[in-house]
Amino acid sequence: MLEVRDLKMYFPVKRGLLGRAAGYVKAVDQVSFSVGKGETLALVGESGCGKTTVGKCLVRLLRPTAGSILFEGRDIAGLDRKSLKEYRRRMQIVFQDPFGSLNPRMTVVDIVGEGLAIMGAPNREERVGELLDIVGLSQEDGSRYPHEFSGGQRQRIGIARALAVGPSFIVCDEPVSALDVSIQAQILNLLEELQEKFALSYLIVAHDLAVVRHIADRVLVMYVGQVMEEAFTEELFARPMHPYTQALFASIPSLDPSRPCGLHHLPGEPPSPVDPPPGCRFASRCPQVMEKCKEGSIPLVEISPTHRVRCLLFEEIKEKWRGKFKDKETTDEYLEEIRGVI
Repeated sequence: MLEVRDLKMYFPVKRGLLGRAAGYVKAVDQVSFSVGKGETLALVGESGCGKTTVGKCLVRLLRPTAGSILFEGRDIAGLDRKSLKEYRRRMQIVFQDPFGSLNPRMTVVDIVGEGLAIMGAPNREERVGELLDIVGLSQEDGSRYPHEFSGGQRQRIGIARALAVGPSFIVCDEPVSALDVSIQAQILNLLEELQEKFALSYLIVAHDLAVVRHIADRVLVMYVGQVMEEAFTEELFARPMHPYTQALFASIPSLDPSRPCGLHHLPGEPPSPVDPPPGCRFASRCPQVMEKCKEGSIPLVEISPTHRVRCLLFEEIKEKWRGKFKDKETTDEYLEEIRGVI
């Protein structure tokens, strides 16, 4: 359904009286991935790594600096506002803040039906009533204002608004991070039910790995604007390979007192996205860094058909075994050597 190729999003850093660009914040730098029909892909990473920027580029709230976004076979990265209108119907977004994303001066009927009005859909009030029922609200709620609802109810309104025009792809930008844990589970279950009912594809932006494990089919781990690792969810949680992914997973709270917890053990700070260093962007904090990690461009290495890692530790092993996969025994030996690295 969606294929992203070498996506870049640079923001100018303006200085001086004339506001000239003195540099660029490389928020997203050569990111590539795909999302299948009915699939949920999660983007995870620390705050500021570029996850939300990717999501906004996909639904064209931001116009990418470079790269392509192929939605159902057509590149929408460079389309003008008029040409985008037909794609707005098929691509929607659910925002992180369920209160800030709703107009406080509009009733729920007007909020949910706004997209329908723009598209010129008939029987708007009837359709809004159906949508409210689908997301677990009553039709009587349509006459109320956002401040009269709880956080979970507001997010249900945001989901209903996204569903109104009948999309096939929805970006969910940390949809449960502002909610209580008990409410988070309800919203995640609702998203799964809607996905099954309407054959939706999701891009879930998240930093909570428990949420990701619950809802995602595949996961992309981002760091300072680049993808560090990509794999199916269970495979990634069972065998994280990139040193950054391992550190990220170490931050998951545990009841085991002997297990180190938190990212505090990583030395240094993330590099500036204005002037990222050559080589691996995690090199300054990586416990397994080599000199060659600080040079050139580090490619994404395909460990298996479903697992890619941006790390030179695996590139040498991959090159060594190239062309030698003749049987299951050989493949097992290769995977055993990979496990030895991690």
